[in-house]
Amino acid sequence: MTLEIEYQGPKRGVDRAVLLAHGAGADMHAVTLTTVADALADARVPSLRFRFPYRSAGRRAPDRPPVLAAAVREAAAELARRTRLPPERLVLGGRSMGGRVCSLVVGHDADPLPALGLVLLGYPLHPPGKPDQVRSEHFPRLRVPCLFVHGTRDAFGSPDELRAAARKVRGRVSWHWIDTADHGFEPLKSSGLTQAEALAGAAAAVVDFVTSR
Repeated sequence: MTLEIEYQGPKRGVDRAVLLAHGAGADMHAVTLTTVADALADARVPSLRFRFPYRSAGRRAPDRPPVLAAAVREAAAELARRTRLPPERLVLGGRSMGGRVCSLVVGHDADPLPALGLVLLGYPLHPPGKPDQVRSEHFPRLRVPCLFVHGTRDAFGSPDELRAAARKVRGRVSWHWIDTADHGFEPLKSSGLTQAEALAGAAAAVVDFVTSR
């Protein structure tokens, strides 16, 4: 497949890079991803964003899981090619569905993709209102460091639910909680935190995680 991509940052002299995959209802220009990509570029860490095939085709329903996984693998290979880095120097992740697909690829039982770490921005632990449909069966196969960035009001998984599920992860787990924020990282007005401030904090947490690897 041929992916639409957006590359930011230096192409030479780097020792790590970040792949950012978009969520189900957005695309590679989603404000969360562009905020993170801009912060990484300021830290001289390259990043690559891409569109899943269904978005490029103008469809709203996501592709089947094998197509999503294949897109992540292709995008990671393109990032490695552009930066001349081996796969194990790439941090993979993204928003909601995109982050989950990256984690499934890294935690694949037969053909795991090497990675320096995972950045999971609003991990969709379960569908809203369906806490019995937990999407963490692959967590025990995650052996790389993982950063979870999550709103404390996220209907796709409460802090307690996500902490409990993340205990299965074999790699080191880091957290950045956005107080009163929902799945879109929108805080309550009563918190005194704007969405722009929430996103800036999330981006800073990603930069810290990536540069400390």
